[in-house]
Amino acid sequence: MSIRTRRERERAERERLIIEAAREIVETEGWAAVTTRRLAERVEYSQPVLYSHFKGKDAIMAAVAVEGFADLAAALRAARATAREPTRALAAVASAYSAFAEQRPALYDAMFSQAVDLPFATLEAPAALHATFDELLEAVRPVAGDDDPGLLVETLWSGLHGLATLTRGGRLPCEQHPQRVALFLRRFTR
Repeated sequence: MSIRTRRERERAERERLIIEAAREIVETEGWAAVTTRRLAERVEYSQPVLYSHFKGKDAIMAAVAVEGFADLAAALRAARATAREPTRALAAVASAYSAFAEQRPALYDAMFSQAVDLPFATLEAPAALHATFDELLEAVRPVAGDDDPGLLVETLWSGLHGLATLTRGGRLPCEQHPQRVALFLRRFTR
């Protein structure tokens, strides 16, 4: 193994540690608790080492968001695989999306509510963002009919995000969330 290969591997491992530490802090204490000083202490590297990997907290948040999209894509893929019938697969995907938003609120916020420097809806978007969109597209395509599947995915995503955000924010009672999602999907698949 060359010295360069070893250094690249060590750099990737340090970056992984930083992202994991940020995720741990944010899930228990929120984004306000994530500071470069605190991360440096947690990963046992100096702040300059953190800055050699990330320009600052915003870049760390973007990296966490990208990982969140990879996690969400995996959850949607697994949910879609549980049902063969298209409307049931779509319902499983919608349920997985809602569960992700509810169970991982800080990560969900990094992905959708915090200002992150990620190119959404472009070819330059990270692969994890494309993977999430593609999973939604695979769930929507069989029920799209004459509608543009891409626009239908954007509409589905917007609706699910709106329901999740309003429910999490206490604007809609959480006990009726499953009924709202089911109603949305019935209207959506007509």
